[in-house]
Amino acid sequence: MAPEPFKRNLAINAASAIHSAFDDFHNAFKAIARRAQQRFERREWAKWQEDAIERLELREQIIQRLVGGLRIMLGEQAENRELWAAIKQSYARLINQRKDVEIAETFYNSVTRRILTTIGVEPTLEFVWFGATTIPTGDSPIVRTYRQIGALEDMIATILRDYAFAAPYQDIEGDAQRVAQVMEGYLRCYWDTPDFDAVEMVKSVFYRNKGAYLVGRVRKRNRVIPIILPLLNTEEGIIVDTALFSEEEASVVFSFTRSYFHVEAEIPGDLVGFLKSILPLKPVAELYIAIGYNKHGKTERYRALYRHLNNSNDKFEIARGAKGMVMTVFTLPSYDMVFKIIKDHFAYPKTSTREQVMDRYKLVFKHDRVGRMVDAQEFEGLTFNRDRFSPELLAELQETAANTVTITDDEVIIKHLYTERRLYPLDLYIKEMSFERAKEAVIDYGRAITDLAAANIFPGDLFIKNFGVTRHGRVVFYDYDELCLLTECNFRKMPASRDYDDELSDQPWFPVAENDIFPEEFRKFLWFPAPLRKVMEEHHSQIFTVEFWQALQQRVNTGELLDFFPYDAKKRFRRD
Repeated sequence: MAPEPFKRNLAINAASAIHSAFDDFHNAFKAIARRAQQRFERREWAKWQEDAIERLELREQIIQRLVGGLRIMLGEQAENRELWAAIKQSYARLINQRKDVEIAETFYNSVTRRILTTIGVEPTLEFVWFGATTIPTGDSPIVRTYRQIGALEDMIATILRDYAFAAPYQDIEGDAQRVAQVMEGYLRCYWDTPDFDAVEMVKSVFYRNKGAYLVGRVRKRNRVIPIILPLLNTEEGIIVDTALFSEEEASVVFSFTRSYFHVEAEIPGDLVGFLKSILPLKPVAELYIAIGYNKHGKTERYRALYRHLNNSNDKFEIARGAKGMVMTVFTLPSYDMVFKIIKDHFAYPKTSTREQVMDRYKLVFKHDRVGRMVDAQEFEGLTFNRDRFSPELLAELQETAANTVTITDDEVIIKHLYTERRLYPLDLYIKEMSFERAKEAVIDYGRAITDLAAANIFPGDLFIKNFGVTRHGRVVFYDYDELCLLTECNFRKMPASRDYDDELSDQPWFPVAENDIFPEEFRKFLWFPAPLRKVMEEHHSQIFTVEFWQALQQRVNTGELLDFFPYDAKKRFRRD
């Protein structure tokens, strides 16, 4: 047993090392966010994407180095839980006055779980809070406040000028007039009057891909609506591309199907609180994730789930829709999430391995999701009460995922799973919705395939069961076990058959490589009722041609970065 003073000093030194590593991480994280303005001003779109990957990898790199150093520092005491309780207390004192304390706590938890391989929650060793949290929404140093004194367009022009860029605005007065016109129309629609008390704008700019977004809210007494001004940097200068004022439009901009924003957030909690005020239906977890704090967002998601479990009594059950060959998927009816566990063995004809499936989820995590792929969060070492699982689900978990799931008399212990937002499976949607809604979904399904391809993603399986519909009616892809880069595919035309026997054979009469894909065959396995099959042919028949896919490959290979707007193209301002 080590002497107490030695343990105390060891705890202080370890806590200091963790705090120093967190400082390194968060300073580097914020430095990358600051670079986004330069990328936008210089139109360095490829470098922005490189920055995005660098930021996604940053935390893990620092934690790996830190964990290795701590194991050396702590030696035989590295897994001493009594020592780690003391380290936690020392660390808590170090971060107590930080403005990013919640991010610092999650960083610490990641370190302890990595070293101690924690299952479930250990409050003495981790920072755990399942109660209420303060979400600032009032006066905050992160916002600037504007009030209308003269013409509305003058106030809008003042707002735009307060966001200074090295590149000039192309037509600041004209854009101010366009925004003012749209804003007045929205205010009359929402509040029956163009009057308002103030406009409050977040000082920091939100950057993603080729766009910069000015984000704020219009306030009238206790009412608020969003104001989002997307900016583009064209060869002629910076323009306001549109003006968004509805909660639905703002929700799509901050969608869980898009890449994370780069935005300076000196007080992350204040920024999330502000966003929550204009996006009340968005979970706090998703808002942290949207601004790049995906690990803390995962923590918030975990806490929200356990709070919900403590205030509900329904059971986890097998998710609706066609069962997957690779994943067992379950959900809680009263909670808007699905939980996905990789099966021990994959059904024929799947040939992927568990590692390959996990690699594809990592690819999606780092790739631009262009509004067409669901963000998946990875969890390890979760525990649930057994009585919250339906008998059917327990039986399926035992049968398909015994290597990952341990079921005791009281608990269900899950070594590894992914969580995603629950969507309406497209195959069920087109059966259960009206023809008009089903028609729109089929049209958007074709757009989704095209958008993914333009972003260098081929879904692998185009079956509609692998796609879902968001509450905004947008079709997105959520099953990644066959996904690959478009540039890895070899799109071919089917060789002509030699005779009638060839056509009847269930085996190809020509050599086929693993990456060979025959678009004309898509028609055979894309199931739609006859009227919807006609819709697909009318709107997206090009998907069944080799030329379509090869042309997209060529564009991707040239390094062209296409525009993917998180708003309706019809909303974009028209210019002379």
